[in-house]
Parts: sequence; C-alpha cells; structure tokens
Amino acid sequence: MAGHNTPKDEGHQDPPPITPGGAYSIQTVSVGCKVYARRKTPDGEEEERLAEILSIRDKPSGTYGGHPKRVVKEEESQDPADRLEFFVHWDQFNKRLDDWISGSRLVLSRDLEWPRPKAPPSAKKSAGKKAPPGKSRAQSLLKKAATSNALSHSKSVKTEPETLPGTPTFEGAPSPSPALNVSLKRKVPHDEEEEDDDDADLDADADGEMDVDAEGEEVLDLDASGTPPPPAPLATFSKEQEIEKLRTSGSMTQSISEIARVKNLNRLQIGKHEVDAWYFSPYPREYAHLPVLYLCEFCLSCFPSQFMLSRHRKRCTLLHPPGNEIYRHEDISFFELDGKKQLAWCRNLSLLSKCFLDHKTLYYDVTPFLYYVMCHRDSTGCHIIGYFSKEKESADNYNVACILTLPQHQRFGYGKLLIEFSYELSKKEGKLGSPEKPLSDLGLLGYRAYWSETIIELLLNTTDDISIDDIAQKTAITHADVMNTCTTLQLFKHYKGQHVISIPEALQERHKKRMEKRRRRIHPDCLQWKPPVFTRDQLRFGW
Repeated sequence: MAGHNTPKDEGHQDPPPITPGGAYSIQTVSVGCKVYARRKTPDGEEEERLAEILSIRDKPSGTYGGHPKRVVKEEESQDPADRLEFFVHWDQFNKRLDDWISGSRLVLSRDLEWPRPKAPPSAKKSAGKKAPPGKSRAQSLLKKAATSNALSHSKSVKTEPETLPGTPTFEGAPSPSPALNVSLKRKVPHDEEEEDDDDADLDADADGEMDVDAEGEEVLDLDASGTPPPPAPLATFSKEQEIEKLRTSGSMTQSISEIARVKNLNRLQIGKHEVDAWYFSPYPREYAHLPVLYLCEFCLSCFPSQFMLSRHRKRCTLLHPPGNEIYRHEDISFFELDGKKQLAWCRNLSLLSKCFLDHKTLYYDVTPFLYYVMCHRDSTGCHIIGYFSKEKESADNYNVACILTLPQHQRFGYGKLLIEFSYELSKKEGKLGSPEKPLSDLGLLGYRAYWSETIIELLLNTTDDISIDDIAQKTAITHADVMNTCTTLQLFKHYKGQHVISIPEALQERHKKRMEKRRRRIHPDCLQWKPPVFTRDQLRFGW
C-alpha cells in the first residue's frame, strides 16, 4: 500500500560510482562528475583540488572570442584537451570562486566520481498520492496561472524585488522550462545561472556587497509534489554555525537545481575598473562569454569592444545618473531616479547589478521602483558607487528592496553609508523601515552591523531610561529588528524583577574601535528631499 512507504526507504541512497584514475578520458567527463583539477593558490603555487563539473563547452572562438583564421591554425596544433572548457565548483570553496578552466587542467590520473544515481519514482506512490479535499482544484489553477505567467514573461527582464517564480531571460535568450530535466547532457552555458558567495568578514561585513534579498515571498516550485519541511528553529543554531553557514553556502539558494547555473560573462570594464562577473545576468546572447564586456560608466550601456565604447563616449553627453540630486556632501552625491521616467537607465542598472546578485529574479518592468544611486564626484563626472531601490508603495513598509555596492568600491564603508541613507529617508517620511526579507547572507551581516552600531551608539548617548519603542522611533528601525539585534547582542538583563538593557564593557570597547574606523557618515542637513506622493493612476503599472 502507498501508506506503507517509510522515510527510511526514501532516505537510502546508493554510493556514487567511482572510476579509478587512468581508466577514463576527458571525452567521458560529463556534467555532474567530480574530478580533481589544478588551480593556483593565492601564493602562486599550484594545487590539486576536487571540483564538480557544472557545464562543458567548446573553447569560444569567433569575432570577439578570437580571430577566426588564427583560431583555426591554433586548433590544428592545440592539445585536444584544451579545445574543451569546464565550468567547475571547487570543493569546500565558496561558489563565487567557480570558474571556467581548460581541459588540460583536469587530473585524469586521479579517481573520477560520477553523479549519485537517483532512485526511480514509485508507481504506487505516485498513483496513491492524492491532494487534500478541496485543495486539488485550487492547486491546479495556481499551477496553471503560474505557468502561463512565467511563459508570458519569458522575454522580459528586471532585477528588482522579484517575488514571482521563474527567471525570464533577455532578447532571444531561451525561456526556462517549467519542468527541470536533470541529465548528464552538456548544457548551453548561456541558458544557466551560477550562484556563489565569497567569504564575509564579520568585522567588515557592511563594507562589502550589501545585497539584500528583495524576494518577500517564497519561490513557487511548479514541480513540487509535496510540502518542503519547515526550517529548523533559530534556537538550534549557534552563532558560529550561523556564520559558517553564511560563509560557505550560497545566498538564498531556493533549490538544488540552482547549483548548476553558470555565469555567462567573464569580466566587466566600468570606467577605469575591470572586475570579474560573479553571477549570471541576461545580457544579449551575442555578448555571452566575451573576454571583457565594456560598459559606459555614465549611461551603463554595454559594448563588446573597446573601440565601440570609445566611439560611444564621443557621443554620450551624460556625466551623472539622469535623476535629481538630493544629497551632496564633500565628494559624495545621491541621485533619485524614477523607474518609470528613466526606464532605459534603470534597466541597464538592473542588468549590471544582476552580475553581482545571485538571488535576484529578473523582470523587465522597473516602473514600480525608485532608485537612489550613490556617486563619487570628481572633475570628470559622477561615478556610480552603489545604489538601493525601494517600492513606490510598499504594503509592508519596506524601505529597501535591493541594495548593492559595486565590487570595485567594496570594503570602503560605502555599504553602511547606503544603509544609513535609506534610514534617513525613512525618518523624513516619519515611518519605521526595514529591508525586504529574507536577507541574503552578506546583506544580513551588513544590516546586523548597522543595527548594532546604531543602537549601541544611541544607548551610550542616552542617560535617561529608554524603551524598545523609543529606540525604534529615534532610529527608524522597526521594533522587530531592534528586538532581534538586542537579543543577538545579549543586551537584555534581568534586574530586580524586571528586564533592563545593559551594554557589557567588552562590547563598548569594540564599538568604540569600530566607530573610530568609520570615516564617512550621512549628514541629514545636506539632504534636500521630500517624500514623493503618487496618485492611484501613477501606481497602476502595466494594467
């Protein structure tokens, strides 16, 4: 009977097949295999490390990948192993370090581990499983609506908060299939996304990538046959375990299939900076796997060659984001942009930010959002450092939807500056604000650092008794975030039958050292801004 299936039967898995070294060739290596490969260490030495094959492709060639005639001559004398490239995930390493390597770097003399075989689904189980009464029709309608919605948006893109299922692609990129078919076939790299993360230092957490997950709802799995198990309670995780999880796991990994997503860009040149792309971004197909993609740092348009970019710069007259400057202090400026008015620029920003945000679902419509772009001013113009976006009308009073500091400007304190500016806007609005939940790993660390510093600074400068509500009203941080931060810092003490807030001396010393290192702050008197008000007709996006 179907009811006799036990979890033990489902949990049993056969060990993965192993092929000894020397008994296989590079042509037999397929997606999903684990094989040793050579990589360079930070010291410049070479080591052999286990790597999982996520994708395989022929070495790029053509107009931008290499000169066609030269490529043909090189292939004749080239090692056959170098004609293939493998996208690998290094074992026990952060996913952000995933990279394309040539076939000659695979160590064929060591054992190869094949993907673990999957047990075939039980016919009796599938036949005996029925939906609860009264829910089958609703679930089928929801599935049909979600499927049609994903197909209808298959040619649209957007990188903002982004709670609908699926990941539509951009201009000619193939639309995702509702059902994921996992196989050992070679995958087209442009059709996949890759996600990874780098090590986050808790002491400098807010100075790096401040990406906040804007997906307030769970991603709907159209093929899910059952309800996922509830998450473990927070009390079961220690602080060390949580930090280790944030350091090693991908941010907001919704399903195991996301591990096999592969980035399609190698490097980006933005002004005088050249940075590595971290994740997949749906730029046009012809730009995929270029050695370098060139971006205009003012209008954010992309070009496949340096010559095309220089020709564009002779005609481009833009020297700052096309919005209103609402803040200026020293060499830092903030510009406010409306996604409905500056449509093209905001879409270019969305494409760029997706290269460094792995958990964003992309859609083409950016009109429901306001963008606040932080720039560094000099004699040549205003150069973008980072940005955050917020909904024009948020039902949950979120003050941030998506927030990011570009990689070339990380570790300089700009992340905390962005967060502080978002709360200054909330104070002007007279509301309590919080970023959309759940947060990404680095976003969580960044916000926790800001909440901790802000609350401790307020407590140290206050001599009278203060309550949780007083802290929330003075800092514009929601009561829930204040409570969670105080609980994490262990500020609540039981004294004479009542709970009081007490700051340990060690925490005070650590706070003073951090504040001495924090050079940049937001000055509210330099903010020239009034909360925008939108009518009902202005908030009807796409209807």
